[in-house]
Amino acid sequence: MYVIVTQVMNEPGTATMSTSVLSVRLSDQERALLETASAQARTNLSDFVRRKALEAAEAAIFERRIITIPAKDWERFEAWAAAPPRDNAALKELADRPPTWRE
Repeated sequence: MYVIVTQVMNEPGTATMSTSVLSVRLSDQERALLETASAQARTNLSDFVRRKALEAAEAAIFERRIITIPAKDWERFEAWAAAPPRDNAALKELADRPPTWRE
């Protein structure tokens, strides 16, 4: 059995979107489990697997203790880190509101 996952990727500077196909070999039991979970999530199998795979990939990246930044990107990273924070009106409004448990 195969599950086909379509990943949407934006090309830098363009509004067009492209897709690629990823095939995964599954046992019948694994596929049945994924189909049940996707039905309970009220989505199709491909969208469910794509979403969960991306969530797992993000979690795996965020769990890393050491993040490597390529040398060609280091100056840009330092400039970003040293830049003053941008104003965020919604965040400021949220911070100024009393907590709901005090209302």
